[in-house]
Amino acid sequence: MDPITTAIMAALTLGVNAVEKKVFVDAYETLKNLIKKKFGMQSKLVQAVEDLEAKPDSSARKEMLKEEVATAKADQDPDLRNAAETLLKQISTQSGGEQHIQNAIGSYIAQAERGSTANVNVTHSQER
Repeated sequence: MDPITTAIMAALTLGVNAVEKKVFVDAYETLKNLIKKKFGMQSKLVQAVEDLEAKPDSSARKEMLKEEVATAKADQDPDLRNAAETLLKQISTQSGGEQHIQNAIGSYIAQAERGSTANVNVTHSQER
């Protein structure tokens, strides 16, 4: 997944409104404002960010953000990549902040990283 989508999703998972996390909040706002500046306040990418902010647990909204980042080629912009990487660094310094987000699409896929485990359970319904 691109660093911009990853940074936004991780920030929303951690919570960008905590007062004690001012540096983290500033890094998130910097990324968001840079997206607005480069793509316009009314862009689909900005709308996707705002929609995900409203419902951070929505899988569909996460996928929409990922799609809009790819469509706008925002992940290829060095300024946005730098801002996203700065945000991810800030997130990793927060307690519980280092998170690894993985997406897998397909059949019978399990992903594990850094000593974690993953399982795939397959059940077949009986045909009648």
